[in-house]
Amino acid sequence: MTQNPAARLEKAFSAAIEGALGKSFAGTDPVIRAATKPTLGDFQCNAAMGLAKRVGQTPQALAELIIEHLNADDLIESTEIAGPGFINIHLRTDALADALIAIDSPALGVSPSDPSEVIVIDLCGVNVAKQMHVGHLRSTIIGDALARVLERVGHDVRRENHLGDWGLPIAMVLDRLHADGTALSSMSLSDLDEAYRRAQSAARGDEAGWKSGVAKHVGPHRLFELEAQNASANDVRTRAGELLVALQDGDSTLTEQWHQIIDVTLSAMYEALELMNIKMGSENNRGESFYRDKLVGVLEIFEQRNACREDDGAIVVDFDNRERPMLIRKSDGGYLYATTDLAAIRCRTQDTGASRCIYVVDARQRDHFRDVFDAAAQVGWDKNSSGQSVEFVHTPFGSVLGADKKPLKTRSGSNATLASLLYEAIARGTHEVQQRSNDPKSPTHELNEQELREIGQAVGIGAIKYADLSNDLSRDYVFDLDRMVSFEGDTGPYLQYANARIQSILRKAGSFDNAAPLCVDAFEERQLGLMLLRWNSVVHETARTLEPHRIAGYLRSVAETFNRFYQSCPILGAETDAIRVSRLRLAHLTGRILEDGLDILGIATPDRM
Repeated sequence: MTQNPAARLEKAFSAAIEGALGKSFAGTDPVIRAATKPTLGDFQCNAAMGLAKRVGQTPQALAELIIEHLNADDLIESTEIAGPGFINIHLRTDALADALIAIDSPALGVSPSDPSEVIVIDLCGVNVAKQMHVGHLRSTIIGDALARVLERVGHDVRRENHLGDWGLPIAMVLDRLHADGTALSSMSLSDLDEAYRRAQSAARGDEAGWKSGVAKHVGPHRLFELEAQNASANDVRTRAGELLVALQDGDSTLTEQWHQIIDVTLSAMYEALELMNIKMGSENNRGESFYRDKLVGVLEIFEQRNACREDDGAIVVDFDNRERPMLIRKSDGGYLYATTDLAAIRCRTQDTGASRCIYVVDARQRDHFRDVFDAAAQVGWDKNSSGQSVEFVHTPFGSVLGADKKPLKTRSGSNATLASLLYEAIARGTHEVQQRSNDPKSPTHELNEQELREIGQAVGIGAIKYADLSNDLSRDYVFDLDRMVSFEGDTGPYLQYANARIQSILRKAGSFDNAAPLCVDAFEERQLGLMLLRWNSVVHETARTLEPHRIAGYLRSVAETFNRFYQSCPILGAETDAIRVSRLRLAHLTGRILEDGLDILGIATPDRM
């Protein structure tokens, strides 16, 4: 049997409903669900309650009629009606074993999507010359997990890191570096971050304060201070504007310095990505600079299609369902983030041919992306180069909070950098692993320090990733390393340890016949088998909803179900060789699904912990 029992049951009961009620009921959803009480059955059909009133029968009578027309003796051992009309379903043991054997394959029963799509995922979004922070943590982890699950079902996924590497802020940093006499050849990201903050501060005038001071007749000394501040800020912006024009014109010295700033930023970014086990490289970088020569073309298309209008020298796009327009060119001729995002959409849909564009960006950008997506549709970019409809998706996420339930800060009160969080997690994970290795009975007792550090890194990073991905993405969550790195509870290390435990059992067993018959007679064997058979539907549901917590929750259920199986069904000490080999095969399949699921979440799976 190659089809999941749940899918076969849906087909069989749907046919039974049609047979019982006539062709007008063809295709009726039979509402097949996993049994709420496993002791009463493996699955249940809940269709009778919803259909009974429509056909003028009691749910119990209709359930009996459905069973009369049911033709699935090769799959179903028995059925019984319970409660107001539920049909409890007991699968044949051999059918369950056959289904498990069918998914014990390289694909683990995960079927490819048909058709396969080209999907672009916008993630990470690093700003050049700035430290990566906790917002990049979420965007990168979530985006990578979504890319992995979509790739797992066969889609062609293009990760894109929309770098903030162009425009006035970069020119302001260059101006600051020049003013400070910084040696660009030896600067660090910390130097750049400091220059960025000082440049922003220096360019920040206080025109409103000056006007208020004049109105309130403050003293001349205060007005002089405000005038000096505003004059200085204007000078900074003017110099930066001149630098930007020179950079745009291709000044060789400035271009070289710009590349140096980018290289320093990306070097730190790649270090963080490697620590986090993120699948991204230089080929995924398409920053604002990539689109800078395409902005005029975007504006021309909007003008040609009468999708914009002039407003006091600026160019705006209107929407039928809201009053505020979207600005795509300022009155001074400058372009905005919205224009760059439209250029990216044009490239992704018309050049790359994507049929889905997913943006993993924090929830505060919701209105911005609503405007950009609706504007793109007005000029036809909601169809790709092949004429397919394009789905634009903003996947928002909440904030990472500290113990005080406020945005996470360091002890000094500054914003927490991504690097500081990662290294703290690795240190905590390593400490936990080293503590456990002190036990002579521990599988890690004989490992050297380097091996323990590698496991500690996997534990620490896995802890952060699981804490992020196991929650509803739109919700805030508290960054609590004490809880995250625990080997107990709803944590990444708990799942990693569950898999390592299985690998330990398999090592002790030595080689075994992985094509031997499967026995699933015991209750706990059946429950584990039924849980493993859900893997295909969980993966596809996650790919459809873009909710990684579905996989995280499923993996936890797998680990808990395996633990109950392990406690009740001896593996190495099974009563017969046939049962021993069957249970080893079941354990091996469980480990493979745990590893597959954790890999989709981007979490490493050490074989010893």
